[in-house]
Amino acid sequence: MTKGKVLVLGSNATRIEVQGGYADIGQYLNETVVPVMALIAAGYEIVLATPDGGKPTIDPVSDSPMHFGDDVAAHERARAFYESDPSMNAVLSLGGVIEQGLDQFAGLFVPGGHAPVVDLMQDADAGAILRHFHAASQPTALLCHGPIALIAAMAQAPAFRAALIAGDEAGARKLAGDWPYAGYRMTIFSASEEAFVEEHVFKAKMHFEMPQALGIAGGSVIVTPVDFAPHVVTDRELITGQNPGSDHGVAKALIEALDRANA
Repeated sequence: MTKGKVLVLGSNATRIEVQGGYADIGQYLNETVVPVMALIAAGYEIVLATPDGGKPTIDPVSDSPMHFGDDVAAHERARAFYESDPSMNAVLSLGGVIEQGLDQFAGLFVPGGHAPVVDLMQDADAGAILRHFHAASQPTALLCHGPIALIAAMAQAPAFRAALIAGDEAGARKLAGDWPYAGYRMTIFSASEEAFVEEHVFKAKMHFEMPQALGIAGGSVIVTPVDFAPHVVTDRELITGQNPGSDHGVAKALIEALDRANA
């Protein structure tokens, strides 16, 4: 018997609009598998769901031992787990999970990679799920770019995202009035970390910065000045990790929060 179920919100996005075109993206392998494997080892059952019910595409940039402390064996275990473990292959749609009922879950986890910036950030079902866990004060953990999915909890998330892309900060602020995470302390992939990706991976600029987006929405965003150093922020039920290196820290904080809720 497990301690409870944890819902993992995955993304189906494989391309993101950048200035001057598009870039190929996906979900990060370590950001998905490290917390999920830790949750399973701690006694929790995993349910993976995405907007369309398809399995997330792993960003090739993340499919490297570099994201596993240069541990080749750990990388291979993670890849094998993602490819073959039942928890990573019995994927549901977000709408299907909502229909089944969200009360069955003890907590929520959203991995990163740039993919959530495209779909989860403006997905109505993702917003309904986030509002449910917020109202129930249940552990809600998001990693790297994952915290941008919190925007979905506002009623006009697609319009908010469009305003950010258009550079209309004032308009975006007006659209964020009902955001349930306003005033929460949180972290997300920093502007300086993003600049590295823009220069070396995308070869193009993003339309908006992640901390800027959460700040405009009303979040109190805290990023570490040391790029890619592990950094986890907890405020009430919300647990956020800044970057890929925060995978173990987010897993630990989420498991501790779930265990406290079960005590």
